[in-house]
Amino acid sequence: MQIVQQILFILLAGSAGLFFFTRAKKIYRNIFLGAKETINDNKAQRWRNVLLLAFGQKKMFRNPLVGVLHFFVYAGFIIINIEMLEIVLDGILGTHRLFAPYLGGLYNFLINSFEILAVLVIVPCAIFLVRRNIIKLKRFISRDLDGWPRSDANYILVTEITLMLLFLFLNASDTLLQARGVEHYAAHPTGNFIVSQYLQPLLTGLSDSALVAVERGSWWLHIIGVLAFLNYLPYSKHLHILLAFPNAWYARLQPLGKMDNMPAIQNEVLYAMQPELAPTDVDANAPVVKFGAKDVFDLSWKSLLDAYSCTECGRCSAACPANQTGKLLSPRKIMMDTRDRLEEVGKNIDKNGEFQDDGKNLFSYISIEELRACTTCNACVQECPVSISPLDIIYEMRRSLIMEDSNAPQEWNAMFSNVENNFAPWKFSPDERDKWVMEN
Repeated sequence: MQIVQQILFILLAGSAGLFFFTRAKKIYRNIFLGAKETINDNKAQRWRNVLLLAFGQKKMFRNPLVGVLHFFVYAGFIIINIEMLEIVLDGILGTHRLFAPYLGGLYNFLINSFEILAVLVIVPCAIFLVRRNIIKLKRFISRDLDGWPRSDANYILVTEITLMLLFLFLNASDTLLQARGVEHYAAHPTGNFIVSQYLQPLLTGLSDSALVAVERGSWWLHIIGVLAFLNYLPYSKHLHILLAFPNAWYARLQPLGKMDNMPAIQNEVLYAMQPELAPTDVDANAPVVKFGAKDVFDLSWKSLLDAYSCTECGRCSAACPANQTGKLLSPRKIMMDTRDRLEEVGKNIDKNGEFQDDGKNLFSYISIEELRACTTCNACVQECPVSISPLDIIYEMRRSLIMEDSNAPQEWNAMFSNVENNFAPWKFSPDERDKWVMEN
């Protein structure tokens, strides 16, 4: 029976690892469908971003209570899963608490610490469920979360609570079996643990065989749950648990609001003013320069990494003045729509071997009305806890509208015409630029 469990465990863990690797490989490919961009300056600041923003969750602490609760959930869940090393080795080797005889008193200290952390995961997760489903904070009930995104968050919170409870019941049943001297469990007695001992009264009436069933059931459900969670992450907003770190590293460091100029446009202006500088040996086979972004291929790979890193927390939309005044724009939706389009493109490539035109692009997901509602105030960028910039995507799509499609509101076109003819937004010739002073 023991060898059967070992074989089942190896097959389960191997399959889970293979599925995760396959999905991770596709996400990596999808991200680098984007345009090339080199981001490697100021490495010291980038490491600080990783430490403070990704691991330390600095921006979350603008609301101290929520920041502390979220940190408990994140750090607690990650640290507790260090014990997975022992669980994996026990599963492969058929042993019981493999590290206990080698670590001595340190082992009990570690497990007690893990149990305290388990409680610190359960309580915040329960509070977050209440915030989402009973209190219903505005940013959790907005229409851009309708359907799967809202359910996704609840599934993850319930799963984390369940995994922590399984961990505690595993320890409670295990230590009871040790106390009863049941073979296999009594070989390396650890004594009771700080939290799970209070669950033992729920189990004391069970027979030895029933208690073994509880212990084995908790063990198997815990490991299956962790492996399932691992493979669920790449399909969930909780992929940010992994991607927050590279996203913090590659965050843009220039001042908020600074737009990157396009050399092709700068050159066009230069050649118009100084035609003698225009190149005469133009390569007819050179790729056509695109202005802005019509589809995910035109966005920087960093923007596509942003899309996969989005936590869907809604802090960007809650801070967005356009969104808060009833406009259609939601920065969170911009990121979710970009990710949805990128996923669609990835499936197209999987099916056809290469991308086949499907008659869609980013504008099939993100409307012109949303793009024009943006005030470019950078509030969304400032608020994002994982260094995402919805504004980069909005900038590029606006550039495409204006420069590729000549699609602009009438009042914008009038301003563009004035700038082109009068070198200023107003309808005065350069010689009469001070005329407005006399008229007012």
